[in-house]
Amino acid sequence: MQATETQYKSRHESKTRLLDAALYVIRAKGYSATRIEDICEAAGLTKGSFFHHFKSKEELALAAGEHFSVMAEGIFSIAPYQSLTDPLERLLGYVDFRKATLQGELPDYTCLLGTMVQETYETHPLIRKACDRCIGAHAATLVPDIEAAIRKYGIAAEWSVESLAYYTQSVIQGAFILAKAQHSPEVAAACLDHLRRYLEMLFNYSPIPQRQRRWNETD
Repeated sequence: MQATETQYKSRHESKTRLLDAALYVIRAKGYSATRIEDICEAAGLTKGSFFHHFKSKEELALAAGEHFSVMAEGIFSIAPYQSLTDPLERLLGYVDFRKATLQGELPDYTCLLGTMVQETYETHPLIRKACDRCIGAHAATLVPDIEAAIRKYGIAAEWSVESLAYYTQSVIQGAFILAKAQHSPEVAAACLDHLRRYLEMLFNYSPIPQRQRRWNETD
């Protein structure tokens, strides 16, 4: 029994290592240029181990997309902005958090889903559908705060909450593309600053300056 449990943990660990390696390598090289050998080298495993878990690079990509989404869900669920009480401030905090993650090398902060779908939307429909599903699921997490902000700020919205949620993702994905083109996170950070200002104007939001906030709190 002990041997069986040890073998299971070892197999699970090797699969996770392959998935983690795929997150980095595909974001660095792109899906098409990534070879199975590249994944195995990054994971420190053999091709035999790879084919024990995955039948093909496409099957790995599908699993990596899900792995990426689960990891992201965990990170965003405990992000600091989640503790804010105002729904619009949570939405703005989400944008601030995305900006704060623009750290390290490009493969560390760019989106695996966006990277893959740009290459595979026509050639690998299963990957395209998986990326669409995961991007849509992430966009949907913003919908409750958008709905609550519309109610709180009395906005007569002529647009759907879903379209605004998707718009935030389009800006973020576009920012990643520009970061890759310029090989710098600075342009992406500027785009996210513009997204924040747009959201503030959309909801007629005027944040209280920090000094004024302190004065109000002492009244």
